[in-house]
Amino acid sequence: MKKKFHISQNNITIIATILLFFLLFLFGSVTYKGFFSPQVFLNLFIDNAYLITIATGLSFVIITGGIDLSVGALVALVSMISADLLNKGVHPVLVIVLVLILGIVFGAFQGTLICKFKIHPWIVTLGGMFLARGTAYLISTDSIVITDELFNNISKFKIPVFGKSYVSVSVVIALIVVMIAVYISKYTEFGRSIYAIGGGEQSALLMGLPVEQTKILVYVFCSFCTALGGLMFTFYMLSGYALHCNGMEMDAIAGCVVGGILLTGGYGYVIGPLFGVLSMGVIQTIIMFQGTLSSWWTKIAIGFLLLIFITLQRVIVIQKERNKTVIKTQRKTQKTQHNAQSIG
Repeated sequence: MKKKFHISQNNITIIATILLFFLLFLFGSVTYKGFFSPQVFLNLFIDNAYLITIATGLSFVIITGGIDLSVGALVALVSMISADLLNKGVHPVLVIVLVLILGIVFGAFQGTLICKFKIHPWIVTLGGMFLARGTAYLISTDSIVITDELFNNISKFKIPVFGKSYVSVSVVIALIVVMIAVYISKYTEFGRSIYAIGGGEQSALLMGLPVEQTKILVYVFCSFCTALGGLMFTFYMLSGYALHCNGMEMDAIAGCVVGGILLTGGYGYVIGPLFGVLSMGVIQTIIMFQGTLSSWWTKIAIGFLLLIFITLQRVIVIQKERNKTVIKTQRKTQKTQHNAQSIG
């Protein structure tokens, strides 16, 4: 028997995000000529493919109750290392493999510090942010242009979708990452452990779950996605620069929050950041079509959205706490009645 779909506390934020995305796109389509076109829609994915990948990886960290502030700096470091190695004649395939390994090692390093030495994720990843950004400056303070043939071909390659519309290679990679992340979160023991840890680390320990191992793997996955997103950003820009993605970690966190991931952990759908990032992309596109507003209006609109979604999340948390209190009271009352009947 099929379960009937209904709106609940568990899915209200993701429904709100998806609805927000389509309403924003509808508003742009009705208001501006040329907005409602397949290529404008697909450009949202092309322009934000790297951010979708990074926000998806980051969502795992946030669901465990952690945070990673180093993602923006790691993207800059990946772009600088890629550009520098390519200019020195290193094979592009080897460069891609090396930066992905760098992401895994970087995540394992941060995760180990957080779990083994019980240091707060904010402090460790803040240090990671300075480490990655500083290393990028160490390579060069100037922008390095990438002229490698493979990187240029990947950057220019267009995958036809329908008619003359197309997407880039990065979009396909980003969607594959999202699908893998959804599968991991929903159908694997690792995914269930992530939600259990976010719901209560002590409870997860009492359940016998491998908390430390899971948290380290979560940071590894996040940094791997960031390194992959950094490669996609390098394909997009065809340059390495230490100032690339300065402050981008806040965009990734905003994408997660607007996508319904609870900052306190244990709640949210991994597919949410996809719609969170796309919603921010629609706002940016609307402001571009408007033509007279400054790009800072994008930040103002996103800030407004963040406040709304954080308030919505807080309401959900308060409601859940009330439900727990009611259940505890009911159980206590039933136990008291049972004891009274036994004595009687």
